[in-house]
Amino acid sequence: MKEYSNKTVEDALKDASTELGIPAEQLVYKVIEEKKGLFIKKATIQVYETADAVTFAQEYLKTAIAGMGIEITTTATMEEDIIHITVNSERNPVLIGKNGRTLQALNELDRLAVSNKFRHRYRILLDVGGYKEDKYSRIAYIAKRTANDVLKSHVDVKLNPMTPDERRIVHNTLNGMAHIKTESFGEGNDRAVTIKYVAGPDDKKPVAPKAAKPVEKPAAKPVEKPAEKPVEQPAPAVEAAPVEEKPAADAKPEAK
Repeated sequence: MKEYSNKTVEDALKDASTELGIPAEQLVYKVIEEKKGLFIKKATIQVYETADAVTFAQEYLKTAIAGMGIEITTTATMEEDIIHITVNSERNPVLIGKNGRTLQALNELDRLAVSNKFRHRYRILLDVGGYKEDKYSRIAYIAKRTANDVLKSHVDVKLNPMTPDERRIVHNTLNGMAHIKTESFGEGNDRAVTIKYVAGPDDKKPVAPKAAKPVEKPAAKPVEKPAEKPVEQPAPAVEAAPVEEKPAADAKPEAK
């Protein structure tokens, strides 16, 4: 933390920007004194550096956790505008809590304290005994495996709700993976990542199957009944003509 004085706050910020090599709009500062009069004008500011925020974050954690009767040691680094703090103690499981909930609460408490102190939003990532690193490895593995399933099935998959830093692991792990997009949905503790399939220009759209034409059944042919043969009636019987008996030629007339 350094102090800079000049006639106005703007002039003091310019001095700090020039010395620290940081754009004035990115400086984190606090106005200590500002005088505006007819004969004197003076402004004094305190400019905080990232190192100040890192130191405060560690000291605040030590004080807060000491209230739980636990003594801790900390190490901190600054990576990609994120303050990484690793905590170790003889009671790490207590600081982690069930499913990492106590660790998450400590992380949020420290972040709010730092932001309130410096009037600037800092991103803080707290770990206890390497718990987060192990969990990040498992999350990255699950993300890759799920993405491969999505590539095969073309069906989107929603993962379980995660903390902001865990969701960031999923996004970073799958960033740049062909045909895969990740999006976060939900609010608060229910916010989760959905892994989506993105069709490429070479993907063929599925062709909808044509509706099957109804099979026309052949019309039933009328069954032709065999023609009935006329019943022949018997001809009427013809009566035989009476036969006349002729006398035999060699018969002799009877004598009178």
